[in-house]
Amino acid sequence: MRLSPQNIAALREAIGSIAPDAAAIRLFGSRLDDNARGGDVDLMIDFDHPVEHPAALSARLAVRASRAIGGRKVDVMLRAPNLTQSAIHRIAQEEGILL
Repeated sequence: MRLSPQNIAALREAIGSIAPDAAAIRLFGSRLDDNARGGDVDLMIDFDHPVEHPAALSARLAVRASRAIGGRKVDVMLRAPNLTQSAIHRIAQEEGILL
């Protein structure tokens, strides 16, 4: 995994400041490949309850997370009972690592 312990802690704090009720934060995508270089940070944030205004929440979480790790690009995907899941949700669930 290509994130430092400091970056992981910063991401958890940033996500928790906006979504303290998040059930899980998963890192997935290219940051899991220790041999790769560059790339954004892909996060899937799980909720046990329906979320209101998911697009706005996702955007706020991405901005806060990006700022927390020095401006690196962060993509945030949400998973909640009221949201449609796609193939990328399944991949993130199966291959992602809990932060």
